[in-house]
Amino acid sequence: MFVGCGVNRNVSVNGEIAFVNVSVLTMEDERVLEHQTVVVDNGRIALIGRTDEVTLAEDVEVIEAAGQYLMPGLTEMHGHLPNPQMSDTDVQNILFLYLAKGVTTVRGMQGHPSQFDIRDQITRGVLLGPNLYLASVAITGRRVSTPELAEQLVREYKVQGYDLVKVLEGLSRETYDTVARTAIEVGIPFAGHVPDRVGLLHALSSGQISIDHLDNYIEALVPDADQPEEWPGIGRESVILESVDESLIPDIVDATLDAGAWVVPTMVLWETGILSTRPAMAVLSDRPEVQYVHPEMVNRWIQGVESNLSNGDVETNQRLAALRRTVLRALYKGGVNIALGTDSPQTFSVPGFSVHREMQLYADIGMTPYDILEIGTRKPAEYFGATREFGMVAVGRRADLILLTANPLEDIANAEEQAGVMVGGRWLSNKEIRQRLEAIAIHYG
Repeated sequence: MFVGCGVNRNVSVNGEIAFVNVSVLTMEDERVLEHQTVVVDNGRIALIGRTDEVTLAEDVEVIEAAGQYLMPGLTEMHGHLPNPQMSDTDVQNILFLYLAKGVTTVRGMQGHPSQFDIRDQITRGVLLGPNLYLASVAITGRRVSTPELAEQLVREYKVQGYDLVKVLEGLSRETYDTVARTAIEVGIPFAGHVPDRVGLLHALSSGQISIDHLDNYIEALVPDADQPEEWPGIGRESVILESVDESLIPDIVDATLDAGAWVVPTMVLWETGILSTRPAMAVLSDRPEVQYVHPEMVNRWIQGVESNLSNGDVETNQRLAALRRTVLRALYKGGVNIALGTDSPQTFSVPGFSVHREMQLYADIGMTPYDILEIGTRKPAEYFGATREFGMVAVGRRADLILLTANPLEDIANAEEQAGVMVGGRWLSNKEIRQRLEAIAIHYG
């Protein structure tokens, strides 16, 4: 049966590239469509049909995919994009790293005006990279001290074309409320951190679209009577750990669900960096992918981990990490929308590679492979209101695809067993990806 429309099985099908005899994970549901031919033309999926019912025109490039699995590309929902201080080579390398591990869409959460040009170059095919959604320059207490300035910036960011307003720490309740009210008025989402003086429940009720890093979820487990006058700040939740009441977890799950907010946990980053339990060199030995990152950035990561380790307590960090996993598991089981994000590149989270480490952690806390894949593919498209554009293998969708040599529904680790990646109809074979990665490693050698 053809999934395409108006196709005559007696007529040769035209297109640029066809995956032949492949098993397809459409991500519309958990079924796998076997023995399919998927035709890509002009950057879109033009046809999906049984291989024995599809005749391809002679000039179609054929990718023989028997025994392989085709799924949608992954979305990184908290990525850091290049900035003007980086060389052109560093920019190209970071963008390629995302693609190399199947990340074909990135929600950039460290905004800068220069990223509009990067996105434009990718769209025009001048630069190879993932599809980009851009957060604004962060609205943080250090640079936005008044509600009036906050309102001005939100309006400017909307006009400038950002896809969302990034919220960071340090904002007063009044300034935060102005951000929320203005963003809703002009029609731009706001997302990111939860300022300590705002609190999780207020952020949820204000319409914040995503809570990143599980920010302020631990603080929300402290009963009102035990709340301190000043919260300790990121990574210093240990001082309130003894005040945490885990019986409040169902309440924050319900509040998140009722608000319709998304959670971007960035779990691996937090456990590696903020809640350090191992020396940096021990972490480094487990991250061979750091060879693809500029040495100066890696050195900063090493110093950050060592600083956090020396200023923290391993046992306390382990307790906090376990509590974060308990909260995430409860959010998942409660039906909250979770999005795949890793804060890469940051503290040994290398673009592209980090999403697979994050997905494995999700499996470790009990998520099913299908749910994890959904979190990384179709769910982000729902977040952006773009299910007609990406997130599924379906006719008319953008040809952002991963070809795998093993079924990821059997083991989420198989999502890393790539035969190649396609972004916007451009095919990158595993051989080409390996060669480019080797060149990047030599460059930073």
